[in-house]
Amino acid sequence: MSGSALPSFDPSDPLGLDELLSDEDLAVRDTVRRWAADRVLPRIAEWYERGELPGIRELARELGALGALGMSLTGYGCAGASAVQYGLACLELEAADSGIRSLVSVQGSLAMYAIHRFGSEEQKQEWLPRMAAGEVIGCFGLTEPDHGSDPAGMTTYAKRDGTDWVLTGRKMWITNGSVAGVAVVWARTDDGIRGFVVPTDAPGFSAPEIRHKWSLRASVTSELVMDDVRLPADAVLPEVTGLRGPLSCLSHARYGIVWGSMGAARSCFEAALDYAKSREQFGRPIGAFQLTQAKLADMAVELHKGILLAHHLGRRMDAGRLRPEQVSFGKLNNVREAIEICRTARTILGANGISLEYPVMRHATNLESVLTYEGTVEMHQLVLGKALTSLDAFR
Repeated sequence: MSGSALPSFDPSDPLGLDELLSDEDLAVRDTVRRWAADRVLPRIAEWYERGELPGIRELARELGALGALGMSLTGYGCAGASAVQYGLACLELEAADSGIRSLVSVQGSLAMYAIHRFGSEEQKQEWLPRMAAGEVIGCFGLTEPDHGSDPAGMTTYAKRDGTDWVLTGRKMWITNGSVAGVAVVWARTDDGIRGFVVPTDAPGFSAPEIRHKWSLRASVTSELVMDDVRLPADAVLPEVTGLRGPLSCLSHARYGIVWGSMGAARSCFEAALDYAKSREQFGRPIGAFQLTQAKLADMAVELHKGILLAHHLGRRMDAGRLRPEQVSFGKLNNVREAIEICRTARTILGANGISLEYPVMRHATNLESVLTYEGTVEMHQLVLGKALTSLDAFR
């Protein structure tokens, strides 16, 4: 190696992590980044301020055309991409906004994943091709008004009536709920917890939208109400009974958050870095001051450590070696660090940091939801605590 020239230092990739990616990986990343820059970034501040996501069905069809819906699944019109490629897509989508990544994550990693892994062949053929194309939006009903971190306590119930099922209950904080054409709903039965594929036009099903949110404002969030919804016998997911079903779906979705949260962090870091180089105080850019450089250095370290962690978990998933505890490791670390990066970026931007002209406060408020959904900080700490000690502290 003596005499060979070192590559130049790239502030956008200080660890040279792009060298870990194949040409196909880079093409996937760049395609999603261009789509987000064209379709989301010019409008996201307005959507966020209005508290709505207009044109969500059109966006879903465009994401389907990109291959971003259920992209790590195989067959049935799905892209069959690698876990790393799916992660890169999540990072780029959340760099635009957490609500956009959440749309894709719930569609692919929760609703489609549940049908793909636990559904019958008939269910897969009926729903997955249309969901992969974005023609049908899906949602995932697990959380209830009184049962979040403890899904085993759910009260939604499905009872037999002849050969039919009759589904009754409520689910809360459901992304995509009021625009979904199909819902995967988890309910108690006499035989244990089962998943049901529920067309949202079924009599007795409704999905009132939740308003007045101060986080994930550019995202559709709803309640699901099932009032004696009658379903045929083949509506049940046949290949799983018990909490193993929904929890495995959540693990798949949490993996996307490990990547996605770093997208929000990157957006805030880049905004702070650009601002620090152009904003002048005391006769020079604030980026020339030691305290500002210390903040930027710490932000860059945690950002790229988080991306490296996400990449490592992605390679383990592609090799079939990723454990749920390792997903908890990634979600706990990366979302927590992403929030800290956003908060530090806000201090660099000063008062401008709270303006929607910059992405920082929008990402910070979104990440407050990302921090607690699909497993709170405390639950992931206890997952790791149990794995480390072999002692169960959940109860």
